[in-house]
Amino acid sequence: MESVESFRQRARAFADENLAYVGLVSLSLRNLRTDEEELAAVAREREIQRMLYDAKLAGACFPVEYGGLGLTPAHQLALNEELIGHEFPARIQVPTFVPCASVLLEFGTEEQKRRHIPAILKGEEIWMQMLSEPSGGSDVAGALTTAIRDGDEWVLNGSKVWTTGAWWSDWGLCLARTNWDVPKHRGLTVFMLPITQEGVELHRIEMLNGNKEFCQEFFTDVRVPDSDRIGEVDQGWTVGVRWMSHERTLYNSPLVTYPPGTTRSSVTSVTATARDAGRLDDPLVRDLLGEARVLERVGTALDRRLAVGIEAGAMPEQSGAIGRVFIGTSQSRRSTIAFEIAGASGGAWTADEGEAAHAGTDFLSRQAACIGGGTTEIARNVIAERILGMPREISNDRDISFRDVPRSPSSR
Repeated sequence: MESVESFRQRARAFADENLAYVGLVSLSLRNLRTDEEELAAVAREREIQRMLYDAKLAGACFPVEYGGLGLTPAHQLALNEELIGHEFPARIQVPTFVPCASVLLEFGTEEQKRRHIPAILKGEEIWMQMLSEPSGGSDVAGALTTAIRDGDEWVLNGSKVWTTGAWWSDWGLCLARTNWDVPKHRGLTVFMLPITQEGVELHRIEMLNGNKEFCQEFFTDVRVPDSDRIGEVDQGWTVGVRWMSHERTLYNSPLVTYPPGTTRSSVTSVTATARDAGRLDDPLVRDLLGEARVLERVGTALDRRLAVGIEAGAMPEQSGAIGRVFIGTSQSRRSTIAFEIAGASGGAWTADEGEAAHAGTDFLSRQAACIGGGTTEIARNVIAERILGMPREISNDRDISFRDVPRSPSSR
């Protein structure tokens, strides 16, 4: 096995020779690019991912038989650290590598893994996760998208929503209802399907700030071969539990190439808001900046502790929900802090007001941090029931046929 130091030196040389230095980058859902610019950025990230693969740097912790390197999390961390400040394939990492490739590695057949994992590592396939539905909210197990078997195929009908980046992606991991005559958790199955195939109609959702990254997919008689089923029929909840566990530990996964500290932090943004609003010397503003800084430092330390604890087996895998709650609430609070600092510019602004001009729309979108990637309410339930061992939340539909579960007319 190659030593970590040798791997690090190769990663450093690769980054210096092939990747542009871009400093800190913003991953906010602001309307900052045209569609053409977004597609060009995606194409460049596919190119970078392929370059990493050809340089034998991609997939450090993926099995060798599927195109990975079979190395250790320490090797992946070395790569991540050497990429700090450089361009990297951010859009491809989440959710393509985690949770989608993680689910494939854990539940996929040998043929599925050999077919898709190398393509993922080469940047040839970008995957999306299709969990949320218009009628389901956080109740993932209440999926109404239906899959009916027809010989060696399944026919899917229904809709998924809030799929970020689906309009430039290739494959989707989809949870569907395959049995209506058992309790809701027992009648689900997971499938994979090309997003551009016949019967899939994709709509982009425009946010209040003009951003259109969120998408909704409508499935009309979409045919999926049984060979593209993930896991056993009606056992999709078993897959789903692990799927959502991977989702809660996205950026701490050893499968993800994600340089630490490379994204433009919320504190940097809040400080820029204070500067552009001309309030850096205001004592109240300085207190708010201190609060934002503390939230960021605590979040970084918490992430590190959770990653080490879960990796060592000292903490249950569901502990990722702790980080999920903190990230959601702290990001929402930092958006509020920026809005308070922006003052009047948070309500009405001109283009020359810099970062302060974004404070108002960021504030109106602040709850997205508590919703996207699984709501903080569900994460609190996970903490209470699966970590602290408290009694399960009362549910009136747990032991009855899903067909008999009362639903609103709009969801039927």
